[in-house]
Amino acid sequence: MDRRAFLAGLAGLGALGRAPYGGAFRPDGDAAPPADGLPKGGTARPAGGRPGPYALVLGSAQDGGMPQAGCYAERCERARAHPRLVTSLALIAPEAERVYLMDATPDLRAQMDLIDAPGFRARAQARRPFDGIFLTHAHIGHYLGLALLGRESLAIRPTRCFCTPAMQRMLRENAPWSLLVDEGRLTFPEVPLERWFDVDGVFEARMLPVPHRPEFSDTVAFEVRGPRGSVLYLPDIDAWEAWDRDVREVVDGVDVALLDGAFYSADEVPGRRVEDIPHPLVPHTMALLQDRVRAGRRVVFTHMNNTNPMLDDGSVEAAHVRGRGFEIARAGMRIEL
Repeated sequence: MDRRAFLAGLAGLGALGRAPYGGAFRPDGDAAPPADGLPKGGTARPAGGRPGPYALVLGSAQDGGMPQAGCYAERCERARAHPRLVTSLALIAPEAERVYLMDATPDLRAQMDLIDAPGFRARAQARRPFDGIFLTHAHIGHYLGLALLGRESLAIRPTRCFCTPAMQRMLRENAPWSLLVDEGRLTFPEVPLERWFDVDGVFEARMLPVPHRPEFSDTVAFEVRGPRGSVLYLPDIDAWEAWDRDVREVVDGVDVALLDGAFYSADEVPGRRVEDIPHPLVPHTMALLQDRVRAGRRVVFTHMNNTNPMLDDGSVEAAHVRGRGFEIARAGMRIEL
């Protein structure tokens, strides 16, 4: 058993109690949705019918959430009334009644409440909320929520888990995650790296290896295609220059790119070495992709650290990002697939 992974898991799950999930709580700091139930830029509903397949943003904060444990700066104090949940997506096909989870975060309990797909709550009560779970890597914001699906909580029925062999080994060989595997609650279909595979006849996906701190597993991004659109989910990378792909070409291949927006400035984390927690800075990413955005590609920043001023809607930085045509992810955002 990897003691560090287990202790990290316990620390992350402790954050579950930090947000007031009842009453007037609005996750991710969102304003109330418009009357049609769809945030601005969301998926249109066909006349008289259910919406087509879409990706639903379930959170946009870095692994520690917002507010982060031990943060009492003004931004964190404001966020205690309107928290931002940890970065995650749901892939939803209403007609096929399929729901997939992309990254299982410490905020999973609240995030499941955001999923309004037909029949979702009934199937969750029947212990089969998801048709599959996609995992990018083994940092705490991306897999700790699996613990809430085990024997002590929801006790899910067998569910496919799409991840790399290294991520599988991490789950198989370390408690408490190994119990999910031993009891057959998580199964691992063989999926190729860098090649498209059919998920269910509605969605197809592929895993793209990404350079990011490999303490416990490797890291991937996911591209997902539906019948009407495509999305890239890439919440973590050390540097665009360290990737063996050109991010501009990858963005050219999708309709919407959700990208690592952890830090706006290298000066955000006093007392810590940015080299120990490498991420591309938002202004650098915008410089690389400005021409793609002008050409009509949607680039949405997600996975923002609690220090990132983009989390403040009224900040100069947030206005600058939006003024250049980029977007900032929020829970409830829908992307047509």
